[in-house]
Amino acid sequence: MVLPEVVEKVLKDYINLLNEHLPGTIEGLYIHGSIALDAYVDDSSDIDFITLTNRRLTEADSKALSYIHKTIENKYRKPEMDGVYALHEDIGKIFNNSEENIDYLYYNNGELAFGDYFNFNPITWWVLKGKGMKVFGPEIEDFNIDTQPQALTSYVVGNMNSYWSNRIQMAEASIDQLVKLPTSEIDFEIEWTVLGLLRQFYTIKERDIVSKLGAGEYGLKQLPVEWHNIIKEAINLRKGEKEKIFNSERDRLNSTLAFSKFLINHCNYIVDNNIPLREGR
Repeated sequence: MVLPEVVEKVLKDYINLLNEHLPGTIEGLYIHGSIALDAYVDDSSDIDFITLTNRRLTEADSKALSYIHKTIENKYRKPEMDGVYALHEDIGKIFNNSEENIDYLYYNNGELAFGDYFNFNPITWWVLKGKGMKVFGPEIEDFNIDTQPQALTSYVVGNMNSYWSNRIQMAEASIDQLVKLPTSEIDFEIEWTVLGLLRQFYTIKERDIVSKLGAGEYGLKQLPVEWHNIIKEAINLRKGEKEKIFNSERDRLNSTLAFSKFLINHCNYIVDNNIPLREGR
């Protein structure tokens, strides 16, 4: 797979900065997420990365890494980088499934942080192992990554009934405040929620991972027509296309909330009733 041109430029500058400010420390660089899924969208997708180091980076390395990422951010408005600095032995680990309590340096939403890293999960490892891209370093096959379809779907179901369910409840309780948000923030919430839940629906049904746009197209084929408008709205937002489907912000948000509750219940029904699923890879 060929990297998008702007991604290639960002990574070239990033690698040069790493070699300049952390010489002799970097052993590998790997890409997962939308780029690995061949679903990169200009001005929307992030560069999801894992940078392999030959020693455990500590808070003392924050100054150098902050400078590196801010330099990249100042030069390239998009795409944003989103990832972690890890050792070979970390690849394949599950967050909160270890007694080691390791603190990681990671970059997310334009900020460098040091602590627990939330994105070591079955989805990350499934994509990295099956479709991930090595920029340089050891082959992905050399890592101890155990991906099982059951672990993948179990993780997704748990995430849907915790993070997503709580998020929907809070949004419903604060709908009067949400409708007053700037349009750009409402757009983000609709795209993030609708396509995020549809990705989980796809994983539960197909035992595989799909991009946000792929999940939207899958939802249009699999779900009742009454939900197609809000799915199309989310797809358009992801693509950066403008098409008036709803009459007001409240209509858009109410439709998002209704769809979200429907899909969570629908997914739980699939799981609880042991509806046959695909075997996955």
